[in-house]
Amino acid sequence: MTARMSVEQPLWSALTGYRVLTMGYALALYAYAYDEYAHPFGAGAYLALLVLWTLATVRRVSSAERCTLPFLAADLSVALTGILLTPVVDTAERIEAGGPTLPTIWTAGAVLGFAIRNGWRWAAGASVLVGAANVTVGGLAEDTVHNVLLVCIASVAIGYVAEVARASERTLARALRIEAATRERERLARDIHDSVLQVLAMVQRRGAAVGGEAAELGRMAGEQEAALRSLVAGGVAPGVPAPRGAAVPAAAGAGVSAGAASPGAALSGTGTGTGGDDAGADGTGTRDVRPLLAACSGPRVSFAEPGAPVPLPAAAAGELAAAVGAALDNVRAHARGPSGEEARAWILLEDEPDAVVVTVRDDGPGIPPGRLAAAEAEGRLGVALSIRGRLRELGGSAEWVSVPGQGTEVELRVPRG
Repeated sequence: MTARMSVEQPLWSALTGYRVLTMGYALALYAYAYDEYAHPFGAGAYLALLVLWTLATVRRVSSAERCTLPFLAADLSVALTGILLTPVVDTAERIEAGGPTLPTIWTAGAVLGFAIRNGWRWAAGASVLVGAANVTVGGLAEDTVHNVLLVCIASVAIGYVAEVARASERTLARALRIEAATRERERLARDIHDSVLQVLAMVQRRGAAVGGEAAELGRMAGEQEAALRSLVAGGVAPGVPAPRGAAVPAAAGAGVSAGAASPGAALSGTGTGTGGDDAGADGTGTRDVRPLLAACSGPRVSFAEPGAPVPLPAAAAGELAAAVGAALDNVRAHARGPSGEEARAWILLEDEPDAVVVTVRDDGPGIPPGRLAAAEAEGRLGVALSIRGRLRELGGSAEWVSVPGQGTEVELRVPRG
């Protein structure tokens, strides 16, 4: 009902104003032609009733909930009564000359109420009743026919627009619910990837290395990891955008997730850590990104930072640090130098006027074309969720550039605000 109210509220507000203004117009016409009425007191009595009804029902036409069908029927009855009463209180000469009925254009407000609340079909029905009453009083005079057609066309058009607006907002609300569910599903999948899948992969590797009963435990962990990856991959919304400006889809050093330790651990095994004194316990406030990324540095990870603090909202800073940690985890898991040793990695933090940019570069061998798409198909979602998904949630972007034999560079950009 909230979505419906948001669409219709401007229409109801306009209808309220229309009824009050046209009430005043009917009173002005009556005062101007007072001496020309056959029974001016009878006309005045009806207009007094019209004024009382309009003012007493101002709130009734402020929303669809208050403007019920019984009220609309009563409102239309007031309009029809005024039209049919016109020959009784007015002279035949004025009616034949095309003089206005007692409610004049106030009648259109009763028809528009049907249009806004129930659509064009109900508006057409109400217009037919008003038209029949006007023809009964004024005959088929040119002015009468024109007025009847104008009310009918306007009310049907407004009723159709109201129906389309409601349908559009229902579609938008449904799309927003789907988007919210998808984002929550991706968040859960990302958390699973960052914790459970990594642990299962580590158990599988360690069990195979130890042998014996541990090898069987590792085999079972590997089966559960594969099943869970398949489940996570099935819950991720399709159409995840590909990295922009990447010569190769991803890099071995900062792309395909594998069984590494928890994200945020650098090559030295250090976690992402925390930093900044402005972040509250609930994640509000701002946080300096520098100490978060500095915790990732180690013997094989170099970190370059500006000399001044680089503030971001606390939640955004944490997500950016987690994405950097996921990139470093993949460097440790996949990238090897020319002599077979773990690849070196470099982190560069830049504070631009409109964004915070972090570049993660390694000297690994790069990645074959198409490896990222294949990893997603296998349920390995380190890039899709832990890196790209996090940046997309923040309104930012993640771009990969990889040249075979020359390592990989990942640029993570988080816009300010």
